[in-house]
Amino acid sequence: MDAGRIPGRVSPGDGVRRTSGSGPRKVVSVLEEMRIRSLGVIDDAVVELSPGFTAVTGETGAGKTMVVTSLGLLLGGRADPALVRIGARAAVVEGRITVSDGDTVALRAEEAGAEIEDGALLISRTVSAEGRSRAHLGGRSVPVGVLAELADELVAVHGQTDQQGLLKPARQRQALDRYAGDGVAVPHAEYAAAYRRLRAVVTELDELTTRARERAQEADLLRFGLGEIAAVEPLAGEDGELAAEAERLGHAEALASAAALAHTALAGNPEDPEGVDATTVVAAAGRSLDAVRAHDPALAALADRIGEISILLSDVAGELAGYADQLDADPLRLAAVEERRAALTALTRKYGEDIGAVLAWAREGAARLTELEGDDDRIGELTAERDALRAELSGLGQALTDARNRAAALFAEAVTAELASLAMPHARVSFDIRQTEAADEASGIEIDGRSVVYGPSGADEVELLLAPHPGAQPRPIAKGASGGELSRVMLAVEVVFAGADPVPTYLFDEVDAGVGGKAAVEVGRRLAKLARSAQVVVVTHLPQVAAFADRQLLVEKTVDGSVTSSGVTVLEGEDRVRELSRMLAGQEDSQTARAHAQELLAAARSDG
Repeated sequence: MDAGRIPGRVSPGDGVRRTSGSGPRKVVSVLEEMRIRSLGVIDDAVVELSPGFTAVTGETGAGKTMVVTSLGLLLGGRADPALVRIGARAAVVEGRITVSDGDTVALRAEEAGAEIEDGALLISRTVSAEGRSRAHLGGRSVPVGVLAELADELVAVHGQTDQQGLLKPARQRQALDRYAGDGVAVPHAEYAAAYRRLRAVVTELDELTTRARERAQEADLLRFGLGEIAAVEPLAGEDGELAAEAERLGHAEALASAAALAHTALAGNPEDPEGVDATTVVAAAGRSLDAVRAHDPALAALADRIGEISILLSDVAGELAGYADQLDADPLRLAAVEERRAALTALTRKYGEDIGAVLAWAREGAARLTELEGDDDRIGELTAERDALRAELSGLGQALTDARNRAAALFAEAVTAELASLAMPHARVSFDIRQTEAADEASGIEIDGRSVVYGPSGADEVELLLAPHPGAQPRPIAKGASGGELSRVMLAVEVVFAGADPVPTYLFDEVDAGVGGKAAVEVGRRLAKLARSAQVVVVTHLPQVAAFADRQLLVEKTVDGSVTSSGVTVLEGEDRVRELSRMLAGQEDSQTARAHAQELLAAARSDG
């Protein structure tokens, strides 16, 4: 886990809640133990952590960083197959966390289906050499994202990466905003909403104005097409009806002749009384059966069917006579129909497969034309809305700047007070909150009577400054602090964050780099005070820091042939003195170093 969260949920009006000097309190969730197998140089090790202050020490390269990496994996960090020990199939990290009924961690775990036994929550993470990763929570398989959610409630990690990140002004602004809590979050949310709306309005306005020519051409084409359709005035389904009528008119003579012949065959020719027709023949057949139908039901049924045929023939003959009378063979009507069909075909060639599609195009085109013709009005509306939003954004931006200034004063005061506890009694921390002048009024918003550049997070550029001693000009911490001073400033910032939004466990990965002597003692003392209200785990190379720990863990490396492994041991009594001696002088058996180590331990205990 490269970087931890930067907490902060305190309103500037509430001041800063410090953990220094506060009495012991119950930590809701505590990481009690981790077991690490086949991870980096660690073959198999158990890390037992204190509820208070645990220091992790050891020779360079022994694997101290693997403790940090293991915790990162356990809490949803990225799984890197390169971490798997050479020759092993997978790396496994398991942890046990004590939780209290009803706290956030317990509730989220139970939502994920985890089982909590006797107040203990078990977490495990497995990373295979092929890169596959599995996570388990309370005996249940869960997505890795669930572990990451728990991490936000369990642990804040602070390390060298965090220091480098906090040197960037953008990160310093984010840190100030998070520290300020609702005091900045509320005006920031209002500002962000107005900013998003302004960007949307400006984008639409730019599109309307820059594409004016294209839109005018589109409107002309639509007007022309709608004019052509309006001139023809097509009706839905008209093309199909006209096609059928044209077919009928084109074959009128053949249709009339066929209808006449069929009528004669069915009803006879009045001019030929001797002729035989179907109606007469069927009628004769019916009469012959009617004479004897009373003697046989079967024959009566046939007589009925012949009667039905006779009626049907009469009906068809009548319709044929009417068809012939109504058939229009007027060539002028045929010409008119073909002319109308040609006009409709000209429309379907341009605007749709049939007249229904042409009419649909006309409806859509009319709606689009209305939209295009309303662009001038829309441009005016958008221009007015843009100007109003800029004015609103100026007010919201001013409120955001004012809120940041108030929070910055409290934040700087709190960090300065922490530095006094870290052997920098004369150092002063402040914030430079400034804005950049806009090229013109139209491109900026007004803050403190000036038109300034603005963005999604306001108009403020935030930078943390340090004056290490009286008379020194405040300078950006990246330029105005030595290595040791920078580590202490960062630690002070992190401790202030911790007081603003405490979490159960804080992990510091060598944030004491570049610190020594009395300053190192003060760093250890400050971490011990933080451990009164939270669990603190520190990976350190400083004996002055380790001496203040409630528990010290030694990560040591042994070489067995070609296999390198690391173990983690809890140091007590004489073993702890030996390790502190090694850290002090590089000689475990040096009497002078041993005396100094014992003195450090005694001083740390008396300080507590």
